[in-house]
Amino acid sequence: MNFFLAILAGAVQGLTEFLPISSTGHLIIFEKIFSIPADSFGLAFDASLHLGTLLAVAIFFFKDYLKVLNFKNGLFLKLIIGTIPAAVLGLLFESAIETTFRQLWIVGAGLILFSFVIIFAEKTAKMKKTYEKATILDSILIGFAQSLALVPGVSRSGSTISAGLFRGLNRQDSARFAFILSGPIIAGAGIKKFADVLTSQSLTSQDVNFFLIGIASSFIFGYLTIKYFLKYLSNKNLTPFILYRVLIGAVLIVASLVSR
Repeated sequence: MNFFLAILAGAVQGLTEFLPISSTGHLIIFEKIFSIPADSFGLAFDASLHLGTLLAVAIFFFKDYLKVLNFKNGLFLKLIIGTIPAAVLGLLFESAIETTFRQLWIVGAGLILFSFVIIFAEKTAKMKKTYEKATILDSILIGFAQSLALVPGVSRSGSTISAGLFRGLNRQDSARFAFILSGPIIAGAGIKKFADVLTSQSLTSQDVNFFLIGIASSFIFGYLTIKYFLKYLSNKNLTPFILYRVLIGAVLIVASLVSR
């Protein structure tokens, strides 16, 4: 690792966390390309990058989180309900997620197969509701959709935005609700992983510098991605991202077959 790679990894995380193209999948690709061992330093760095995108979510949606804390409007309960499925399943399948699932062919398959779900969501979306009008049932279903993103290649953004579209939310509010919902999960997963690393291995001052640079990079790119992606969704659809998913997924599956 060097500082340039730390910046590049932060950019990858910041861009792909909020676009419907799978941040975990792209970080796995990044680790493979630069031979970063996922069982040690890779997972630690991955966790630190998530802290950068957590900061981006917290700052960009600060006013929205204040609304959530106004218990009278019911948003707090909806946020909790939407967070539970991914939190529970993440803990149950943590080992498989960090080992078995981190394979290029799984990332490729996830990118391609879930693209059809996004296409169907786009075709059937009624887009009449704002996220503030989401019901408890909406939160439950979007929460379960978020848990699908535990499989690399599916994409937390892609799964939750699709679920929002299925439930009648417009594109912008589907994305806004998806990003707000991602905050607690990113916080829980990122902080837990980082704490595990700190207790299981010693980090040098250079490691810490890599992490800090990566966090800063993922925060900057994450914040800008949220801002401009929400603007994009005000009058455009997800077709370019679907095409990208299929193309990258096909390349990864072919690469996996060739390397065997």
